[in-house]
Amino acid sequence: MHKSLKIHHFLFLRLIFILFGTGISIFLLQKGLVFSAIFGFFIIFLLLLELYFYLKNAFSVYDRTITSILQNDFTSNFAKYKSYQNYSALFKLYETLKRKGNEQVSKDIVYRSILNNIETGIIILQKEETDWSIFLMNDFFSKHFDVPKVSKWKYLKNHLPSLCEIIEGQDFQEIKQSLEIRVNHQDTQTFVMQTSRSQIFNHDYFIVLLDSIQNVIEKKEKEAWINLMKVISHELLNSITPIRSLSQNLQDLVQQDTISAEDLDDMKSSVATMLRRSDHLQQFVESYRKLAMLPSPKKEKIELSKWIENSFQIMAPLFKKEKIEVVNMIAFDRRLYIDPQQMEQVLINLLTNCIYTLKETMNKQIIVSAEVKEKRTFIMITDTGKGIEKEIESKIFLPFFTTRKEGAGIGLTLSKNIVEAHGGYLAHRNDDEKTTFVICLLDT
Repeated sequence: MHKSLKIHHFLFLRLIFILFGTGISIFLLQKGLVFSAIFGFFIIFLLLLELYFYLKNAFSVYDRTITSILQNDFTSNFAKYKSYQNYSALFKLYETLKRKGNEQVSKDIVYRSILNNIETGIIILQKEETDWSIFLMNDFFSKHFDVPKVSKWKYLKNHLPSLCEIIEGQDFQEIKQSLEIRVNHQDTQTFVMQTSRSQIFNHDYFIVLLDSIQNVIEKKEKEAWINLMKVISHELLNSITPIRSLSQNLQDLVQQDTISAEDLDDMKSSVATMLRRSDHLQQFVESYRKLAMLPSPKKEKIELSKWIENSFQIMAPLFKKEKIEVVNMIAFDRRLYIDPQQMEQVLINLLTNCIYTLKETMNKQIIVSAEVKEKRTFIMITDTGKGIEKEIESKIFLPFFTTRKEGAGIGLTLSKNIVEAHGGYLAHRNDDEKTTFVICLLDT
C-alpha cells in the first residue's frame, strides 16, 4: 500500500510540475520572452512524452502479466520490472502461480511415469459435450493391444471394437467383468475389466483398467510359492540346524580316546534329540504329502443332518472336556452329494479350530447354521472367541501357518482344498468379535 501511494505521489508531482511549467511558459510568452517561453514549452513536451511512454509501459506490463496468468504461460520473467513497485503484489501472484504450475507439471510427470510402468492396461476418458476424448492411455495398454495413442473415442473403436462395444452397451457406467480380446491379431486372451466414473471440477472422467487373467494368476501363484517356501525353509532349518549341531558334538565325543559316563549321557541325550527332530521333520513331510496328494472325492448322497451329527459325535468328548456348548440351528434337511469321510474331516478341522479359539474365553459356544441360496448350500460354523486378528487374516489358509505350538498348520489348508475339490469354497469372516467359517457347496 505504501509503495502504491509512493508511485501515485510521484505521478501527481509530475503533473503539478508540468502544469506549473506550462503556467510559467505562458507567463513568459505574455511578457515577450519568446525564446524562454519556447524553451519552457519544449521541456514540458519532453516531460509529457516521457510520462506517456512510462504509462504506456506500465499498462503494457500489467496487461502482459494478466494475460500470462490467464493463459497459464509462465515462461516470462518480470523481475526486470522492479521499478513498477505498485505491481509488486501482481508479480508475487504471478511467481506463486508459476511455482505451483511447475510443481503440478512435476507431479503429472511422476504420475504418468508410474502409470506407464504398471503392467495393467489403463485408459482415462474425458467427456467433451456429447463425445469422449482419450485423456490418458498408458504405455502398457498401447503396446499390449497394439493401439496408437489416439485422442478420440471413435478412433479407439476402430482398433478395439469388442472392448468399446461393452463399455458403450453399459452407457459408460461402472463395470466389473471378464472379456476376451484378440491381441495383435493372434489368439484371444481373457482379461478382467474394471471401470469407474467420477466428476472432478465439473469434468466427467471414465477410467478403464484391464488386467490379463494370466498375469493375475501368475502373480497369485508367485505369492503363494514365496509364502510356501518361507514356511518350508523355516521348518527345515528348525530341524536341520540342531541336528547338525548335535552331530558335530557327537563327532567330537567319539574321537576321544576314552568316553566318560558324562560323555555317554551327552551322547544318549543328543541321539534322543536328533530322533525327535527327525520325527518332527518326517511328520512335516507327511503333512505336505497330504496336501499335495489329496485323493479325488468319492461322492455319494448323504443327508446334511447325518453329516453334521456324525462330526458332532466324533468331537463330543472334546466338547465335554472343554465345557463347550454346541448349538445346532439347522432347521431343515437336505441331501448333499459329497465324500462323507473327506467332508467330515473338514468339519472336524473347523470345530477343532473353534475349540482352540475358545480356550481363553468364559462364554464357550459354537453355533452351526445353514441356508440355501441360488442352488447353493451354505454351512456356517461360528464361535464366540475373540476373532481372528487382522494381521493374520490373510495367512490362515496358507500351508503350515499356525499360531499353536502343537499345531501342524495344515488343517485349514486341507479343509479348503477338500471343499474346492467338491466344487465349492471355504471362507471366513469376523463379525462382532466372532469368527464364522462358511462352507459353500453347489447342489448337483
